[in-house]
This record gives sequence, structure tokens and C-alpha cells, in this order.
Amino acid sequence: MKPLELKIPPPLVTLACAALAWGLSAPGVGWHLPAGPRLVGAGLCLLLGAVLTLWALGLFRRARTTASPLQPGRSRALVREGPYRFTRNPMYLGLALLLLALCLWLGDVLALLALVVFVAWITRFQILPEERALQERFGPAYTQYRQEVRRWL
Repeated sequence: MKPLELKIPPPLVTLACAALAWGLSAPGVGWHLPAGPRLVGAGLCLLLGAVLTLWALGLFRRARTTASPLQPGRSRALVREGPYRFTRNPMYLGLALLLLALCLWLGDVLALLALVVFVAWITRFQILPEERALQERFGPAYTQYRQEVRRWL
């Protein structure tokens, strides 16, 4: 494992990126989006992100496997139902949708750079190390799952 891999909990990364989005959306800094549709989009992203994250966490609890993003090697089950049928990372996708909701609410195109940072960070320092740990833990079953379901969408 390399420095920064599996070190910072994804909710903290989300909060840091939310702060970045807030800073990037300072008045007069970027290109501001019109209020109408973006607020509806923000509400939908907020709802979908929360539902997706909570649904995925619930499935982990039901499977009695760890939801700790810092210890993926302790996984006891490979969850493949619910949102895990269309994304291998519904919790991270849910957090990304929550961050997108904030960016839309802020209404500044520059705030979306925080979402790019989030996806890049989570992919490099969280998802890739998790994939290695899950591959080691579940072998061919995880290989097949990776072939059938995309990382994000």
C-alpha cells in the first residue's frame, strides 16, 4: 500500500471537496448558472445521492460485512445486489451525487472542479486499493464481478 491509500475516510474527502466547491464559487469568481433548473437538479441529486448511499450501506449491514472504507480486506461478503448490479461503488457514487447537488446549488461552473477532484481522489486513493484487497479476498468471484459491473456507472 502506498502513502495516502485508504488513509482518509471518503466522507472527509467529500467535505474537503465541498469546501473547495464553496471556495471556487465565491461571488464574482466564476461563471454562474441560472437558478431555475439547477435548483431542481440539486434537489434530485441530493435525494438520489442520499438514497443510493443509505441503500448501499444497508446492504452491507444485511450481508454482515464491513462498511469501513479503510479496511476493505476485512470484507466478509461480496455484495452484488441492489445498486451493486450497476455500479461497483454506489456509496462513492452517492457521495459524488451529494457533492454535485452542492455544486448545482452554489450555481457556479467552477465549483464543478471540486467534483472532478473528488472522483480522481476517490478512484486513485480509495477504489483502486479496495479493488486490490477485494481481488485478493474473493479471487475469481471478484474478477467476474469486475467484468460484469462498471466501477462508477
